[in-house]
Amino acid sequence: MSGGLNILQPTEDDISKMLMAEVHLCEQNYNHQMEQYIHIRRADGMNILNLHKVWEKMLFAARIVAAVENPADVCIIGSTTFCQRGLLKYAAHTGAISVAGRFTPGTFTNQITSQFKEPRLIILCDPHMDKQALVESSYANIPTIAFTSTTSPLKFVDCAIPCNIKAPNSIGLMMWFLAREVLRLRGTVSRSTEWDIMPDLYFYRDPADLEEEEEVVEDPAGETPAVAYQETEY
Repeated sequence: MSGGLNILQPTEDDISKMLMAEVHLCEQNYNHQMEQYIHIRRADGMNILNLHKVWEKMLFAARIVAAVENPADVCIIGSTTFCQRGLLKYAAHTGAISVAGRFTPGTFTNQITSQFKEPRLIILCDPHMDKQALVESSYANIPTIAFTSTTSPLKFVDCAIPCNIKAPNSIGLMMWFLAREVLRLRGTVSRSTEWDIMPDLYFYRDPADLEEEEEVVEDPAGETPAVAYQETEY
């Protein structure tokens, strides 16, 4: 994959990001086709992924995406709530088209529908949840890249990127890595400088947390009367 080139190897900061986002943690069960990506099984039964193989498959997938001449011919699909923000950011930064939320049956096979698409490559955030898109891609002979966990089915998947797809930070970080590598291969982003886009933009944010942050921003205005009262007291 990376051919032993130092420039393609992950940095310590990249590995730290993957560990903090729990990219390496997966379910207790596993598909026999995903066994090759498992490094060890913990005492509690959790499967630990080999981060070196995770990085290699991410690089391989980025090369596939970068080989598509028109960025708009790449379609990224995700129906789970955790991945929708990340895939929209990925589409905005790389020029791909996105399908966030429910996938309309016939998008790849029925030319009568208004949402009909003919991509040259699709990226799935979860092959189990996005099964309809995966099956239709096989009908239309569209190559498929998928983020997969240890229990994910690999039927019709051409390139699997093993990672923890259940954790919102994990799937967001892997999309960020993929987008950064694609832009580097296209020559848009230099490898000698840090990408100015933060991984946090790809992470799912709970609406309840956003409301709390808005309340905190509004609170300082309510402290003004108390300050005025203390000043008049003296």
